Amino acid sequence: MSFPPVTRVQRLVLWISVLASFVSFLDSSVINVALPAISRDLGGGLTTQQWVVDAYMITLGSLILLAGSLSDVLGRILILRAGLLGFGLTSLMCAFAPTAEVLIISRALQGIAGALLVPSSLALITSHFDGPSRARAIGQWTAGTTVAFIAGPLVGGLLVDSVGWRWVFGINVAPIAVTLYLLAVLRTRDVREAGVRIDYAGAVLCVLGLAGPVYALIEQATQGWGSPGIVWPLILGGLCFAAFIWRQARVKQPLMPLNLFAVRNFAAGNLATTFIYAALSIGGFIVVLFLQQVAGYSATLAALALLPVSLLSIFLSSWFGSLAGRHGPRWFMALGPAGAGLGYFLMVSSQTPVNYWSQLLPGIVLFGVGLSATVAPLTAAILGSISEQQSGIGSAVNNAVARVAGLVGIALVGLIAGKQLDLDGFHRVLIATGILLVIGGAVSAAGIRNPARTAAPTGSAAAQAQP
Repeated sequence: MSFPPVTRVQRLVLWISVLASFVSFLDSSVINVALPAISRDLGGGLTTQQWVVDAYMITLGSLILLAGSLSDVLGRILILRAGLLGFGLTSLMCAFAPTAEVLIISRALQGIAGALLVPSSLALITSHFDGPSRARAIGQWTAGTTVAFIAGPLVGGLLVDSVGWRWVFGINVAPIAVTLYLLAVLRTRDVREAGVRIDYAGAVLCVLGLAGPVYALIEQATQGWGSPGIVWPLILGGLCFAAFIWRQARVKQPLMPLNLFAVRNFAAGNLATTFIYAALSIGGFIVVLFLQQVAGYSATLAALALLPVSLLSIFLSSWFGSLAGRHGPRWFMALGPAGAGLGYFLMVSSQTPVNYWSQLLPGIVLFGVGLSATVAPLTAAILGSISEQQSGIGSAVNNAVARVAGLVGIALVGLIAGKQLDLDGFHRVLIATGILLVIGGAVSAAGIRNPARTAAPTGSAAAQAQP
């Protein structure tokens, strides 16, 4: 297939979109290796570590749908610039945070800024590219975000071991400055859509509906389930989330159109996403913590321990995606998560002192193969089940589901592992992670249906594949 030549404006747009999303995805992947150092410096133990991750995920996951609406109403470039400035400022706030409480608040603010980056960057691409060129541009955008996921843990480990954890946040400043410069160079008219109404009330209900239960899950370890400080946030948060769903069914322009879930593959795929991405967040979080805090690994070595997963994804994801395009996604989505879950069950044999090569590596490799077989078929099944016109909101909904599943998963870690992470707690979390992955595979086997005539994943589908 031949592509039309890329113009100077399109080239600038692509660089801006890749760099803007890069910093958001980098911050999501870099943080886990820095958590033990943050806890040693600022105190707070496992609870602080959970909040440092989840404060960012709560605001990012709950506001990403709102951010898409804001970019339509106010303009993609305006929202992108605001997100970059906000992300740079809050990154510096994180880097210089004097206490754990200030760091957690800064992370929540950073999540708000991060929510503005991804939808705006993708919308900028779709407004400047058409047809095959758009698919290729989105593929290049996806490659840039994948690099962030792969490089993040290793870069974070090197920074923690050399100059300290604060530089994990400080490194965001350089790519943000470059992106802002490119935005200044880009002289193009901003795109705004007429007639779009923003559901601010729905956004508030979504934030409160997620924050309340997550707060209860994390803080129950210190206050106990019977404490009013746990019971009331849990109840009120649940009511707010129920009100959010009720409102989405009735408002004219919802943040999350519920009619999408009437499509079988979209509904089943997002349910599978919930279990699979909760497991991915829990697994990455707990393995890195265990290797540093119990096994005594440095941050760099802990990051390298999971490198096989990224390498396997690079070499196998396209192949599995092509196979799923020919044979349908159902059994790849069923067997892939099941195999990944078996990988976590294999790691339950680990003992102290830890022998990485015999106790962890076989399970990590099996998990990596299973994950590679899952991601492309999952996103293709979800976005391939809805129309091209719905692909933008469908992608945003699936992204939000994955983020929310991850933050709830992290909130559950303390409940499963206990107040202090030890070998027994590590084993319990590994088992829970494996069970979630197997459930995700079972949901896919029961709910996903192969289309009558399957096609290769589109650019929009590829864009949403989350490493």
